Amino acid sequence: MHFSIPDTQEFGPDNSGSSFTGFNIHINGSFHCCLRYKQLHSLHEQLKRSLPTLALPSFPPKKLLPLTPSQIEQRRISLERYIQLVGQDPVLCRSELLRAFLLNAQQESSFTECREVSLDVFLMNGYRIVTKAFTTDCSSKVLEKACSLIDLPKEYTYYFSLYLVRNEPNGEVAIAKKLMDFEAPHISQKQWDDCKIVIRTSYWDANYDLELMRDRIALNLLYIQALSDVERGWILTSRDLSDQLTDLQARGNKREYLEIVRKLPLYGCLQFPRVCVDYPQPNTMATVIIGNRELNLLTHYGKKIQETKFKVTRIRCWRVTTIHNNEELSSNSSSESREPGGNLELSFEYLMAKNQLKWITIYSEQSMLMSVCLQSIVDELLNQKNGSDINNVQTHQEFAPLSYIRRDGSNYYITDSSSTDTLSSISDSNSTSNQQSNGSGKRPPPSNGTSSSSSSSSSSFIRRKLKEFNTTVRFKSGKDSVHNEAFEWIGDDDL
Repeated sequence: MHFSIPDTQEFGPDNSGSSFTGFNIHINGSFHCCLRYKQLHSLHEQLKRSLPTLALPSFPPKKLLPLTPSQIEQRRISLERYIQLVGQDPVLCRSELLRAFLLNAQQESSFTECREVSLDVFLMNGYRIVTKAFTTDCSSKVLEKACSLIDLPKEYTYYFSLYLVRNEPNGEVAIAKKLMDFEAPHISQKQWDDCKIVIRTSYWDANYDLELMRDRIALNLLYIQALSDVERGWILTSRDLSDQLTDLQARGNKREYLEIVRKLPLYGCLQFPRVCVDYPQPNTMATVIIGNRELNLLTHYGKKIQETKFKVTRIRCWRVTTIHNNEELSSNSSSESREPGGNLELSFEYLMAKNQLKWITIYSEQSMLMSVCLQSIVDELLNQKNGSDINNVQTHQEFAPLSYIRRDGSNYYITDSSSTDTLSSISDSNSTSNQQSNGSGKRPPPSNGTSSSSSSSSSSFIRRKLKEFNTTVRFKSGKDSVHNEAFEWIGDDDL
């Protein structure tokens, strides 16, 4: 997970009569929640108790007196560094306690009541699955419910994931983000205008297909995805092969269709819109394709297309940064790469030849998603090396009870990560109503009309933040890059 705290916001008096600072937490490229210092401190203490053998990063110390603006800024930087270290630790970032904390923090920050709704989940061909889910259901629960409605066997559920997909103005389809299990799809979908929740495979190694093709429903899901990718040009075919695939489609021969498509170079890859890259030369326009353990650049030279492959195992590290000065992009750069939110860049250090490393940069608003894809490929490689199958990787750990502290200081005790044990009601931190907790620790919902003007103001601020697409990772040096553990497998034969 990529964390950052790019800015803060000030809140009016809480139940104790004190004003406080909220720190805006961004995860994987977008605003996730707003938390105060003591909420993050509570998380740190609970992580220490639940993982006693793990050395946690040091937490920024408390201050007795009110903080000055410069001290608040220093605390922001310190908290950002702390939570980035948490996100980079493979044990901490997979902790069920952290997952439940972030899920509840998203609910509180978005002012979402826990209630049952109809949530539309789509297949890549546009088929709609109307799913009954709670507004606070995490991604895995929504996925399980959607897969159950189409009779997919439970053992195949986690071969798939939920994605947010949008239709571009030019008619193309773009993957906006992969929905992670620390977020609620109902809430996250509201952050992205005109995005649908779509089921796609969650793995990169096409050998996993062989297991899925043993089941009729799973095979049908693979066929629908492959057919969609071919039609959209994400999988390139020759004219003769295209005619053969069309004939197989007309005859409903899904298995043979898949057997042919699976052998094509771009099968199972994610394709990103054309962007500006600095390879093989500055200001080059290219299409980025990630999959098959590679990052590919399709560079357009008139009618000719040149393909350059970068093997993931030869990427030593990568980083996502913000272009604070737009002049960092040459004035000759095409406007195609300068979309709103396109001030992000993904840079990776690649082993071009023995003893020759080179940094290559991609300028794209989807840099964070590219980084997430690279990390998931590396994770899959490491899991395969350790002998783990895809279901073992996805299985949740036993849930440690979480005491969630709201911004207003009230406690909420969660004994399970299910939707029925997320926050039962949301009241703004600035609310002056003095509501008492009941025996279970759950606060009753606020009555209508109790929100103050300051509550409405902060609510509007949060909703504006939910619409933004800002940077999440502020790497200062190469030391803060994401290190690729699979890079250590490089041998002389690979050079």
